[in-house]
Amino acid sequence: MTATTTAPAPAPPVSTPGAPSTRLRAWATRAPLLPALVFMVVVTQLPFVATLVISFFDWNALYPDARRFTGLDNYRHVLTDADLRHSVGTTILLTATVVLVSLVLGLLLALLLDRRFKGRGVVRTLLIAPFLVVPVAAALLWKHVLYNPEYGLLNGLLSYVGGPQPDWISTTPLLAVEASLIWQWTPFMMLILLAGLQSRDPQQIEAARVDGASDWQIFVHLTLPHLRRYLELGALLGSIYIVQNFDAVFTITSGGLGTANLPYTVYQSFYQAHENGLASAAGVLVVLGSLVIATFALRVVSSLFREEVSRA
Repeated sequence: MTATTTAPAPAPPVSTPGAPSTRLRAWATRAPLLPALVFMVVVTQLPFVATLVISFFDWNALYPDARRFTGLDNYRHVLTDADLRHSVGTTILLTATVVLVSLVLGLLLALLLDRRFKGRGVVRTLLIAPFLVVPVAAALLWKHVLYNPEYGLLNGLLSYVGGPQPDWISTTPLLAVEASLIWQWTPFMMLILLAGLQSRDPQQIEAARVDGASDWQIFVHLTLPHLRRYLELGALLGSIYIVQNFDAVFTITSGGLGTANLPYTVYQSFYQAHENGLASAAGVLVVLGSLVIATFALRVVSSLFREEVSRA
């Protein structure tokens, strides 16, 4: 007669009294971030929700009792009104011009600073300085110190060589705004592209030189492909800011002479026409456009981080 033995059942896991659970540890890790999260929601999201609600109303601040729900009429008006469409076109033209020119100039300066020469640190500091100037102060600097037809620096240099004395803001208003923004944003592009240049593999560059590649061939076939992500990142981050730019347009031209972009049009609708609903609808469209650009920017940043991690 054969005796059968059964294996004893596994003992249940013993829980240590007082040991925190995984969920509790996770909440304890996130707890220091909760005040910042609450502050961000209160400061950014609640005002945006209020703006979104107001955008569905016909709401004039001068006649608060006459407000009424109009649905998407304000958005339809923003997209069909001739002046607002013109401001959208101005915003696109201003953004594209400033970003593209800033990228080209920033790339040239980054290539210069990537070389070793005496006083490079001083030159780098001087080139970064325009980006550190307060935007309103930078616009005032260009309006009065450079553009003024009577005592401005540009006309002073022209009078020294016997040239004409144009009124820069009146004759080329949009170009005047673009020049001030390009001056301020070129250092930002330069910093991003300089970081990209200094992250190149020096052994790859040296191997190309040994194989007889010229500086131009190295730039076209090695440097530019390596800088593609950095160029995209600079273009996207610059676009996020320039789309929302208000300081330069307000300070230099006060939105006149065809320079009113969408943020300035929002200001006109809200503070001058007192059309809260219309201004809110235009503001929501600006935010949505910025979010679309920011989404692409975050993807580029995450891909850059992945590339750096894989390279390390």
